[in-house]
Amino acid sequence: MDSIGAGARTGSGGTELATVWTLPNLITIVRFLGVPLFVWFMMHQRYGAAVLVLVVVGSTDWVDGFVARRLNQVSTVGKWLDPLADRTAMIVVAVVFVVAGITPAWFVWAIVIPDAILIVNALVLFHGPLHLPVITVGKIRTALLLVGAPLLLLHRVEGFGQDWILVVAQGLLAVGCVLHLVAFSAYFRAAHRTYRLEQAEQQSCPS
Repeated sequence: MDSIGAGARTGSGGTELATVWTLPNLITIVRFLGVPLFVWFMMHQRYGAAVLVLVVVGSTDWVDGFVARRLNQVSTVGKWLDPLADRTAMIVVAVVFVVAGITPAWFVWAIVIPDAILIVNALVLFHGPLHLPVITVGKIRTALLLVGAPLLLLHRVEGFGQDWILVVAQGLLAVGCVLHLVAFSAYFRAAHRTYRLEQAEQQSCPS
């Protein structure tokens, strides 16, 4: 799960920078700022502008990770800031879509409930966030949701009301939600494996 560290950026050199002032982190901050801007456009039913914001938010999710690896600027802050931005954007978009009547309520619950369970699970087992390596299903899930959401909103923009856009968008979001549950199961089991290993190591160490 992204919000507890799964999906954090990793670099080829393995060295993490201690500073927050890196180009990838600045790009991630731009993604954070795009979230309230998206909400403002949706409140005023400026769907075209909201679609553009979602495209920028979605593209920066890939750009910041690419820049971090390319420039070897992976940072300790970026490892939790990047997934936090992803999860914040995804939850806010889901809630706004449900409130605006664009998607049914199950869309937001399918995203929020698994995330909440993983957060509570990490707090109970580790008393804090747990950083897990990203899995392929998680990457595909995020990509589908980040593409499906702007497409679904695009269907409400004047001149883009074609049925095929709606069908494709709904299909991408449905598959993305299913993969979200698959990723949730994988991260949940990984967290408990990590906990058992830590407990075994503590018991094997002499007091």
